[in-house]
Amino acid sequence: MQDILQQYKTTKVEEVTVWFKAAAVKDFPKDGGACIKYKNKQIAVFNFTRENKWYACQNLCPHKLEMVLSRGMIGDDKGTPKVACPLHKKTFSLENGENLNGDLDAIATYPVKIEDNSVYVGFSE
Repeated sequence: MQDILQQYKTTKVEEVTVWFKAAAVKDFPKDGGACIKYKNKQIAVFNFTRENKWYACQNLCPHKLEMVLSRGMIGDDKGTPKVACPLHKKTFSLENGENLNGDLDAIATYPVKIEDNSVYVGFSE
């Protein structure tokens, strides 16, 4: 599983070379997440309705090495949107992937855009 973890790298919006059409906006739960697949990666996509924002990150928890982050609870930590892993409750920033508990490596994050009622996730490959 450690090899799988190595394939996830944060993509900044200015690095995007591919906007992958994930699904229709209506296919994602409000104030929750869903998992999509891009090539050999599982990506958690979150519709943070309370903030009117969308986020994407790796679905792989770096602690337990399970594909579960899309099922985590989302919320706010002092103004930082976050997701909590459903297995151990460690939290990660949805903006930059930082582990907000300070005891794990950051997770990879990806830009999201909405066009014509579709959700697109940006990748640099």
